[in-house]
Amino acid sequence: MLAPDDLRRAVPATARSAAAPRPGRRPRFARRATLRRSLRLLGSFRFEQTDPARFYGGIAVDTAELIEDFYADHTGRDLSGLVVLDVGGGPGYFADEFAARGARYIPVEPDPAEMHAAGLQVPAAVRGSGTALPFRDDAVDVCLSSNVAEHVATPWRMAQEMLRVTKPGGLMVFSYTVWLGPFGGHETGPWHYLGGERAAARYRRKHGREPKNRFGTSLFAVGAGEGVRWARGIGSRATVLAVFPRYHPRWAWWLVRIPVVREFLVSNLVIVAAKA
Repeated sequence: MLAPDDLRRAVPATARSAAAPRPGRRPRFARRATLRRSLRLLGSFRFEQTDPARFYGGIAVDTAELIEDFYADHTGRDLSGLVVLDVGGGPGYFADEFAARGARYIPVEPDPAEMHAAGLQVPAAVRGSGTALPFRDDAVDVCLSSNVAEHVATPWRMAQEMLRVTKPGGLMVFSYTVWLGPFGGHETGPWHYLGGERAAARYRRKHGREPKNRFGTSLFAVGAGEGVRWARGIGSRATVLAVFPRYHPRWAWWLVRIPVVREFLVSNLVIVAAKA
């Protein structure tokens, strides 16, 4: 995670609020970021395509806990009664977890096949693009995106849209897979280190079909440094509460602060911001 001094440099004084973490105070979520959690989550990745319900079930619990903790740090409240917008929410794997916490969950997904992939039915589901969200300004309490930005050609436009629809005082949580990290190529990894096209060609030769995540079409190279720079440039629109590697234990969060190293060792970057 960016250190308190880094956060103060990243965000102008006019954008910081009394609810932002005090210098030296760890986010509540840090107590969950143990090595055991990291191993459990990383181990679940092998089920992403063969048993998606098992994979996304674990990610759903972790995502809800992450957001609940940061929202409590920021406001002192739980998620009861809040509207949570999940950009790129697919069929709604996260719906039950947020409903259990009393939140109204709304998934947004551009691909109708993905919306119906698991046979789930989420009444509030919306078909729409993350880069042009069909919602008014300041519409939702929490806007999240989990492992979606790497599938979008213009991920930072999506980040801007997410911030736009978040209410003042609400949270935006933007989590994505880093291209040069070990999972950057998704099912084509680790051959993505030789280039996205080569990795896709190798997958095609081996399996006789195109990969689900096709480089240049549905998979793009997004770096950790891009996320850090976006957070630092957020200006007066929001307070950056945390930038950290999602699947790492707390004692390894410092990796985000090291250029080049973070591109290879941060598998997934999380940006948590509170809208001003």
